[in-house]
Amino acid sequence: MPDKAEQSTDKPSQPPVVRVVDLVKRFGDHTVLDGVNLDVQPGETMVIMGGSGCGKSTLLRQMIGTHWPNEGRVELFGRDLAAITAEELDAMRRRFGILYQSGALFNSMTVGENVALPLKEHTDLDSDTIDIMVRIKLELVGLRPAVDKMPAEISGGMKKRAGLARAIALDPEILFYDEPSAGLDPVTSAEIDQLMMDLSKKLGVTSVVVTHEMDSAFRIADRMAMLDKGRMLKVGPRAEFESIRDSAATGEETGDLIRQFLRGDSEGPITRRRLDTDYEEDILEAAGRQT
Repeated sequence: MPDKAEQSTDKPSQPPVVRVVDLVKRFGDHTVLDGVNLDVQPGETMVIMGGSGCGKSTLLRQMIGTHWPNEGRVELFGRDLAAITAEELDAMRRRFGILYQSGALFNSMTVGENVALPLKEHTDLDSDTIDIMVRIKLELVGLRPAVDKMPAEISGGMKKRAGLARAIALDPEILFYDEPSAGLDPVTSAEIDQLMMDLSKKLGVTSVVVTHEMDSAFRIADRMAMLDKGRMLKVGPRAEFESIRDSAATGEETGDLIRQFLRGDSEGPITRRRLDTDYEEDILEAAGRQT
């Protein structure tokens, strides 16, 4: 599909498991996503990045069917999410798992009970089999000894791993991650990244990761997508973004904007844009409202 973002020229051998086509999402008069296109291929880890407020979390919510487009469409497994029935959407959601930013554990349940919940809700397995499955999933994330602990008794990193165990409880085909490294120290963040990569290899799942943590992004990504102010600037292999990050500034606005974000530089197009505001007019207008 046409898009101003640069797309990789490699032709995939299989149809994408996630396809975003000319997606527009508005909240009132505010356009959050403006003509976004993105394909996610089977088995890859796609990292979606961008600054705060760029629309990446909204894009994730579109992909999991909690928000609906104003224009365009989102397809999972070849089906337009906005064109299927509620029952079909429920069945579709059983094919993917989500790791929320905080882990989103139920505080009144033990770690094991949290992981067991999807199995109890969506399968006919008996309690003994569910208990075995829970321990298998917790073992995969290195958390089996914490099966009987309450969320308040474990660390932030352990909560993320418990949330991930719950996300893989139904053996999903796609895993969606919302800021998986947020709020974690560097060592724990690296451990979560390694766990995500290990699970992708062991389970063969497709991963879509929303993050603005660049160390994490470059560790885990097969391909990367850069959002800015609701528009897709670039989609491509990790190596292409590494090349931009390590290059010198060229004076080309889009490339230098991506470079500044990837490097975390204090000066560049992003900074200049923030400073280029009608400060004086805004102050005078505010003063006028007080008179």
